[in-house]
Amino acid sequence: MPGDVAPSADPASTELAPLDVVVVTGLSGAGKNTAGRVLEDLGFFVVDNLPPALLQPMVELGARGDLRRFAAVVDVRSRAFSSDLQESIRQLAEAGHRPRIVYVHARNEVLIRRYESNRREHPLQGSGRLVDGIDAERELLTGIAGEADLWVDTSDLNVHQLRATLESAFIAHGAAPEVTATVLSFGFKYGLPLDADLVVDARFLPNPHWIPELRPMTGRDAEVRDYVLGQEHAGEFLDEYMKVLALLLPGYRREGKRYLTLAVGCTGGKHRSVAIAEEFARRLSAVGVTASARHRDLGRE
Repeated sequence: MPGDVAPSADPASTELAPLDVVVVTGLSGAGKNTAGRVLEDLGFFVVDNLPPALLQPMVELGARGDLRRFAAVVDVRSRAFSSDLQESIRQLAEAGHRPRIVYVHARNEVLIRRYESNRREHPLQGSGRLVDGIDAERELLTGIAGEADLWVDTSDLNVHQLRATLESAFIAHGAAPEVTATVLSFGFKYGLPLDADLVVDARFLPNPHWIPELRPMTGRDAEVRDYVLGQEHAGEFLDEYMKVLALLLPGYRREGKRYLTLAVGCTGGKHRSVAIAEEFARRLSAVGVTASARHRDLGRE
């Protein structure tokens, strides 16, 4: 995002541009990696399983470049990390950065159920019971947990609710992440696109293939576009489907879906689907959605 990119620091200067730093830590199995992926979707540069001793060097390296948002997932896989992590965070704050700690946790019975469903051992379990490892980790995390800026209890949260919790904390002004739309034209005779979220059938419109002067053209040509969009019910169809998208897009944002593929098909993917896809992309862009048109089968005939 343009607003998140800062000019590179002057190599001759010791002053580094401050970074927005988030450290995700907490109990194993509580959802730290999922939290890291959410932050990555929000524009953070995320490093997983970063040893605390490397936190400050990584932040300073990013500050010398064009990073503005940095996040690290730090946990007991780094072993003796608790006091080192607290010291690293203190040093970052003294250097002028903006470190925040997200502590992710869950109830013991929830963590046990998650571990048993995955048939994994807790990293601190050793030769003991699973609950022994969880209790040892809680004790190890006591210091850093007390300094956390945000506690997230994932015991009763699904992935979408965890995402929403973090988005509300880290998106400016509480805005939901925008959905990027790809409008993909295709020909039914070549098969449905496997990555389509929504499929629209444009074969209810007359086929320009049967107009000799239009046959060699494509839906990108003005003559074909005007012919397709000028057909009875074409405009009404576009208007009504845009209303459907206006209902769907806010829901996609709430559920954390950031990429939408709307597939528009006709027989060969040359005329009707191309013209309709281009028009959908234009209309979506006009209402503030980042949208582009792609044409899977154009040129295959």
